Parts: sequence; structure tokens; C-alpha cells
Amino acid sequence: MDPLSGLDSADVPRERRRTSPYVFFLLSKILDVLATPLAWAIALVLTGLVVTRRRRAATVAGLAVLIVFSLEPVSNALFRSLESPPLRTLRPEVTYDVAILLGGVGDDRAEATWGQRAFNDNNERLLETFDLLRSGKARYAIVSGGDVAVQRADLIEARVLVDQLVAWGIDRDRLIIEGEARNTRENAVYSAAIVRARGWHDVVIVTSAFHMPRAYGCFRAVGLAVDTSPVDFRSYGSAYRGELIPRADHLQQSTAALREWLGRVVYRVRGYSVA
Repeated sequence: MDPLSGLDSADVPRERRRTSPYVFFLLSKILDVLATPLAWAIALVLTGLVVTRRRRAATVAGLAVLIVFSLEPVSNALFRSLESPPLRTLRPEVTYDVAILLGGVGDDRAEATWGQRAFNDNNERLLETFDLLRSGKARYAIVSGGDVAVQRADLIEARVLVDQLVAWGIDRDRLIIEGEARNTRENAVYSAAIVRARGWHDVVIVTSAFHMPRAYGCFRAVGLAVDTSPVDFRSYGSAYRGELIPRADHLQQSTAALREWLGRVVYRVRGYSVA
């Protein structure tokens, strides 16, 4: 019996038993670092140091990359390209058997350091799931999110998020911990196994708007029909032009958007997403 999901081993796909290769996981982390404006800028500057005849051009190009991606209109445009149009198929008339909360909400390093729950900018995923359960829109919730860097069992993200929902008044019997998923592909694979084992049909997934198309594609790829409830919108309309002063937080937003675009491409190539 799997202590995290309540499933017998026969109900868990072979991939869940940790026979899946770690190559994709490691490669995704490497690409996550390399596919960033900061990495590009550093590479250009280092190129200038090595190829002295191109030093000025490389240095200027590196600075240009940093400045451009640090501008608010650029970071906003990148996020808007991910969020538009919003992928929302939540049906008002349906009471869902289960809502699936995709992880990426907890800040395990801060929690391990200070000993209290800590959440990041994706926290609207948790709030939306709470609202679906509180209102009776969803009967149950699967909370999917696994390994953390600090390697503490009590800080597995799904456990932390379930504890928070219970603290807010949700009956623990309505919450199912899926504590192994390390990425969106595994969110879909492992959660689908639980849904099928329970015989559920009406399913809605909850994640950030910019992440929803890739998540939806992953669930389609494993053959599970789901509705979608996107939250955590980060872009805004053209009526607000935004400031033209380079700022580190805009660079961070641009980086996050570029990473998501890369994730979509890699998942499509790997066949992990069909959206």
C-alpha cells in the first residue's frame, strides 16, 4: 500500500515505482539554468573576454540582453503570451468529483529555516483549491507535489499543503496526498492513477494561468479528461504601458516566462504534452 495516496502497488503505474529515468529530470534542470537572459548575458561577456576582437560587441550585446529583459513591457508581453487566451473550462453547473492541485506553491527552504509554513507567488493555486472544497464545488482534492531539496519527509510539499487546508477547516478525509511528483508530467501520471483507482470522472485541475496549457496537455497525454481552473494571472492589458526602467524583478519575470515557453517545447518534443 502506498502510504501517500492509499493505492495498492498494482494500481500505481510502473513509472511511479521510480523506474522512470532521471535523465529528463536532470536535463530539465540544466536547461532551466541555461535558458535565461542572465546566462546569455554572462556567456556573451565571457565570449568577449576570450575573443578579444569581439570584446566590445559581445559586451554591448550582453548588456543589451540584460536591459531588454529587465523592462516591464517586455516581461509583461512574455507573460501575456503565455496567459492569452486563458484556458478556463470550469463548468459552473458541475460538482466535481475531485480537484487536482498542482504543486509549486511551497517554499521549503524558508519553512525548513524558520519552522513555519511558507508559500511563494503561486499561492493562489492553494486558495482556489480551498474555495472549491469550501463551496462544495469539488468533493475531494488531490494535492500533488513531491521531493524537496531539504530531503525532509515532513516537508514534502503535498503534506504541507494538505496540513494548511486542514488548518483552514477542510476535512482531512477529503484530501489525498500525492507526494512523489517532481514535475508537471509526474503530476499528471500519478494523479491520473489515483483518479482511475477511485473511479472518478469529473475532474478539474488547478494551477497558474501561465502554466495551465502545459499542465492540461500533460493530463491529455495520459488520457485523462479534465476541466481547468487557471489562477494567478500575472499579465495585464495594453492600456497600462508599464515603466521603461530596468528592474531586477522584471528580469525575474521575463526569466520565468521564458522557462515556461521552453518547458512547453520540451514537453511537446518528448510527447509529455499534447496541447
